Amino acid sequence: MGRLDGKVALISGGARGQGAVEGRMFSREGAAVVLGDVLDDEGKKVALEITANGGKATYVHLNVTSEADWRAAVATAVQAYGKLTVLVNNAGILFRKPIEETSEADWDRIMAVNVKGVFLGTKAALPAMRQAGGGSIINISSVAGLVGSPQNTAAYTATKGAVRLFTKSTAIQHAKENIRCNSVHPGPIATDMIKDSLENKTQWEQRLRRLPMGRVGTPEEVAYGVIYLASDESSYMTGSELVIDGGTTAE
Repeated sequence: MGRLDGKVALISGGARGQGAVEGRMFSREGAAVVLGDVLDDEGKKVALEITANGGKATYVHLNVTSEADWRAAVATAVQAYGKLTVLVNNAGILFRKPIEETSEADWDRIMAVNVKGVFLGTKAALPAMRQAGGGSIINISSVAGLVGSPQNTAAYTATKGAVRLFTKSTAIQHAKENIRCNSVHPGPIATDMIKDSLENKTQWEQRLRRLPMGRVGTPEEVAYGVIYLASDESSYMTGSELVIDGGTTAE
């Protein structure tokens, strides 16, 4: 018995990094997965790898800033697997610039992917989840959605704070329909997103010294938390924050 037997999950940003790991691990727990991304070749490879291992997976081209793409992705899940019961709003971008060096275009771009993308995904998934009799929406925020950061990430922090509160509103508004919504707040995780930091050895060592556990997390460590929220094990949990950060925000 897998923890996600009978679930059908749509994961944005599913072509690599955190999203690809979630797709593989969801499949191992019995879920059918639809991976959405703009990196088509990489996304198709992940889907093929899952099916080659006996899982159920489909790749769809998904630009999270496009409402039409989201509608098509949800329709693909329903056509391929009969329903949609889990949405993981995982796609996100990050840049580091001081506020005064952040252009209006930079701001609009990160807001479009990190905030509008979550809104559009939720909007598209709700009717399908209602039809399925309920579901679980999991929004990947960040510790940057809980506390400020000295690392020139004000715009990113603003997006992740928005995701945190949008999650709570979604949870309250749809609780009676058996549609749950929670946010996940990872600390620094070893994916391409923080590659620039990892490459700056001195800066990175300083940062690791500030981390209570003294190490970065793995995508798998976050994915286990996402699996819990996708599963019926978390059936009484909605509007909550699951913090997976090695103690970062405890200090």
